[in-house]
Amino acid sequence: MLDLAPDLTQAAGWMPMVFLVVMGLAMLAYVVLDGYDLGVGVLMNRASDDDKDSMIASIGPFWDANETWLVLGVGILLTVFPLAHGVILGALYLPVAMMLIGLTLRGVAFDFRVKARAALKPLWNRAFFAGSVLASWSQGYMLGSLITGFDSSGWVIAFNAVIGAALVAAYCLLGAGWLIIKSEGELQLQAVRWARASLFFTMAGIAAISIATPWVSQSIFDKWFSFPNIVLLLPIPVATAVLFWVIYRSLQRLPTRLAQGNEYGAWVPFGATIGVFLLAFYGLAYSLFPWLVIDRITIWQAAIAPESMGIILAGAAVVLPMIIGYTVFAYRVFWGKSTALKY
Repeated sequence: MLDLAPDLTQAAGWMPMVFLVVMGLAMLAYVVLDGYDLGVGVLMNRASDDDKDSMIASIGPFWDANETWLVLGVGILLTVFPLAHGVILGALYLPVAMMLIGLTLRGVAFDFRVKARAALKPLWNRAFFAGSVLASWSQGYMLGSLITGFDSSGWVIAFNAVIGAALVAAYCLLGAGWLIIKSEGELQLQAVRWARASLFFTMAGIAAISIATPWVSQSIFDKWFSFPNIVLLLPIPVATAVLFWVIYRSLQRLPTRLAQGNEYGAWVPFGATIGVFLLAFYGLAYSLFPWLVIDRITIWQAAIAPESMGIILAGAAVVLPMIIGYTVFAYRVFWGKSTALKY
């Protein structure tokens, strides 16, 4: 697909690729980091009142900063690829609005649930749950729309809605894995049961995306199924299947271990789920490159002038290490079992 590119030795050729990598990694970091706390928010609806407080405590130091990656990714799309930004956000106006409403509702409910009177606390718990579901489902719907080239036919809308539900399940799997690491006692055992319930729907969603993506574009189909590509890319679905098997086996064994106070392998479901997300992201990135809008707009067509990209690149070189440094520092400071949430 590099035959669509200008001279890669010139700034107009290589700079859009640099920004595409930064944007892609920012979105991947957002999906993994904010994905688990969105999953915890969705799972809250099934927990007891005491467990709800423990679940909020497990994400309290992290959840707000996790959304920084979304701002970075969308910011690059807006400033560096404005042509694609207009097309993508124009086609996704409604799900984007729904996502923002969900994220806003989560932010308000997170603080108000602790400070509100006891009679109103359940209302804010439900608001946090509703905001988590709305934001998660909207992101999945947008993913489905991106894969299908923003088609608006009936079956595509139904497909996007199913992918939205599958992403909610995937976030629940991430969130349950996080709770297995961060919690203790009955909540930890309950998190194992939640992970089991989310696993197979997550597998179905990954399979649906993997099947649908090559069929929306002949060029994508050729990238996957021409020889020798099909042989070289075979490790991706095989590794994904192995990771799902590892998660399944771990969830079968953990209840016995945890009941005995043995934390060995408690990190496996969360770590393996991150591995699945990484492989899915790689497969999707390989499929779409160099298109920002499938078969319509490449990264080079959408990019601004090299001089402007140079200024933005200098700013990103300062901001990105600061975001990474703060993220690593926060997770290092607050690692370990979560304690009661206090204000």
